[in-house]
Amino acid sequence: MRRLTVFALMITLFCTSSIAYAQQQLPFKDIKGHWAEKTITDMVNKGILDGYPNGTFQPNQPVKVDQFIKMLILSYSDLHQNGERSWTPSFLQSLSSENQTIIKQDYRYYNFKPATVGYWAKPYIDVASDLHFLNRSRYSDFQSDMTRENVAEIIYYTLQETEFLEDSQFSQKLAQSYGDLMSASEREQKFIAEALAKGIMQGYPNGYFGVGDKVTRAQSLVLLNRLTNKKERIAVTNSSADRLQLSVPTIGGGTKVIVFPDQRMRDAYDVLKQAGQLRGANHELLDTTLRLYKDQKEKDSVTASSSGKTKQQEEVALWLDPLYNTYGITIQLREGTFARNEEAVETFSNYLFGYNAATFHKWFTEVCTHVEAGTIVSSKQVTIGNDTVNISIDANTKTVIFSIAKKS
Repeated sequence: MRRLTVFALMITLFCTSSIAYAQQQLPFKDIKGHWAEKTITDMVNKGILDGYPNGTFQPNQPVKVDQFIKMLILSYSDLHQNGERSWTPSFLQSLSSENQTIIKQDYRYYNFKPATVGYWAKPYIDVASDLHFLNRSRYSDFQSDMTRENVAEIIYYTLQETEFLEDSQFSQKLAQSYGDLMSASEREQKFIAEALAKGIMQGYPNGYFGVGDKVTRAQSLVLLNRLTNKKERIAVTNSSADRLQLSVPTIGGGTKVIVFPDQRMRDAYDVLKQAGQLRGANHELLDTTLRLYKDQKEKDSVTASSSGKTKQQEEVALWLDPLYNTYGITIQLREGTFARNEEAVETFSNYLFGYNAATFHKWFTEVCTHVEAGTIVSSKQVTIGNDTVNISIDANTKTVIFSIAKKS
């Protein structure tokens, strides 16, 4: 009899724990089998959005502007066991020095809770506005339904403050494939294109983006999950037929697609790689700029400066500007800078100027020698082959900038 009683008790406990587990996995009775079921469950467990008292989540209901802004801010915070929240460390590191200062001064003890007096969403709208994630004056009614272009706009400005924006030519090319894009304003098209290029938003199977469509509660959680978690983003592949597109590394370990204006600049990017290898580990190629450092200590110091800790600068930068089809060399002439980086600079300039490389190297050596010695040298412009070279000099920091563009 005792064994039967113990067995029955075990069965009861097992069934009870199984039911509890099922309830934990499916907190709402209307999300089972929903395409966003897992994301809804995960985000609700993180306290990003709640359900309704009747046990439903109503995933297909439109989300309001104020609700979306609240979810956006909460998505950049961690929920602790005591129910309190704090800013996610990676989010704080991603912000500019200006926004980091705003957080420290105005929102250091932000409690992530709605206002108890006045408009409940004001705290969330205030912080989002102060961090430049949205323009508060653009919204006449924060209780209105969120549209897809509204979401794309907030995504655009948030990315601008926390990551980087993709190459506009690449993103716009992606967006042009959607049949209803032209029904959006030119300004909205820019936002939509960025959200598509980042793999945060996507169009419908019918070939339309859905301009004017309302965004649901479930869709909002999925989009915010992609915004704050890069691993959840949709892979955006380059067209193999477009040889002028290239995915390049960026600060923070991400990548972005660059559309080069011509084959010359596309090949120049490969030359940057070769030039960097000449300096061993004392280089860094991010976006379209190769930075050359004196040593590992300087490299670590400059990397730290991206979070506002120091104002250290690399000694040489070889760069490409695809938007304006220009190339450049920036050199800060400290002791030994010229000798350490001469081979890398020559590799880059030999590619750019070809048969005229010796002429450029003569100008480069002469100007750098005078500036390093403290001789006053005026900024000038010279023509070398098919290129115009503008030479700008900052005597105080002994910095020389060679800006190279095809002559008009």
